Amino acid sequence: MVDLARVQKELQECNKDVEVSGIRVAPKADSLIHLIGTIPGPLGTPYEGGTFNIDITLPDGYPFEPPKMRFATKVWHPNISSQSGAICLDILKDQWSPALTIKTALLSLQALLSAPAPDDPQDAVVAKQYIKDQNTFISTARYWTEAFAKATGVEEKVKRLIEMGFPEDLVRSILEAVGGDENLALEKLCSA
Repeated sequence: MVDLARVQKELQECNKDVEVSGIRVAPKADSLIHLIGTIPGPLGTPYEGGTFNIDITLPDGYPFEPPKMRFATKVWHPNISSQSGAICLDILKDQWSPALTIKTALLSLQALLSAPAPDDPQDAVVAKQYIKDQNTFISTARYWTEAFAKATGVEEKVKRLIEMGFPEDLVRSILEAVGGDENLALEKLCSA
């Protein structure tokens, strides 16, 4: 059974220094088992200026089992699936300890954005690009950060398409399906 008192305490601790760390955690739909974490992109990386949402599910064995985490925000990184947001990080698997917290796991994800480990990839295509063509990797990661992790980028696209008369839910789902490509989304919206 999840220790809900510990989860509440962790949420309070995590949200105490949001202004300093930029890391937030909140219940998803009033559930202490399903949470949404938010981390800022680290300075000096292609993720700088982005805000990344992490979907968190606490297993019954938490804190003795690691939280299940995945990036809800699309991100171009060797250790994060560009398709599903699945994460390859030891502390979310066999190196978890009950002494760790949701916040330390989120800080580790932020550190992972700063220091990719392409030799132990979650996404082989991204890892290959990281190893063989750093410049293309960096520009692709920056593009994805602009398209998916910055409110201005995606929100401006959504706003423009809504102003054309399309329903917001449809606009958001199609934009996500086409990887943030506004022109392709418009084509799909017009043909729907």
